[in-house]
Amino acid sequence: MKTVYAIVGDYYHVSENVRESLNQALKPMVDGGQYQLEYISEENLTQRLQSKPAAVVLFKEDRLNPKDEKIRHWLTEEISEAICRFVEEGGGFLTWHSGLASYPPDSAFIKMLRGYFEYHPTKHQMVSYSGVLPTDPSREVAFEILDEHYFVFCDEANTNIFLKSDSVDGHSIGGWYHSYGQGKICCLTPAHNKEGLLHEGTLELLRSSVQYCCG
Repeated sequence: MKTVYAIVGDYYHVSENVRESLNQALKPMVDGGQYQLEYISEENLTQRLQSKPAAVVLFKEDRLNPKDEKIRHWLTEEISEAICRFVEEGGGFLTWHSGLASYPPDSAFIKMLRGYFEYHPTKHQMVSYSGVLPTDPSREVAFEILDEHYFVFCDEANTNIFLKSDSVDGHSIGGWYHSYGQGKICCLTPAHNKEGLLHEGTLELLRSSVQYCCG
């Protein structure tokens, strides 16, 4: 049985909605005894990585209190290095939606991801996602949801893009993956709203992304 740790929820994203999405996506594998899914806090991440889970799912931005005058961040240099070491030694890491947001671009963590969130338009729009599954490039995926359209920086030359996104606001990259040391990295941008999180297209991509990281 493979253990997957998940850190989800922040000021702008209700953890219950994210948990429901991840639970549904991984239900076939959890029910089948292939995976064990456990939710942990960012405070315990460094310690829990020592137990060598198959993968970690991160749906949480770096800012703990984005509306306050003095912003606190949870990703220290020590935690950043611990995550990179975990992946280098064979772990998987899925950075999902707000897991790409507000982290320092010069941190070891973001350098490992080879991409990060830059901005999204204030108004939610219908966003079209199209691409393939990370675990099966022959399997095409295409769907449309009302979403925050994430515009990202991505080091396209040094990763594999499997998902693209389009809306009235423009075109961006919706997902990419690559090896890092002996481990695997996957980044996925949809979705923000509960309806988008529970859309079958999102669930299919999420399931495949976790499987890729655990591979």
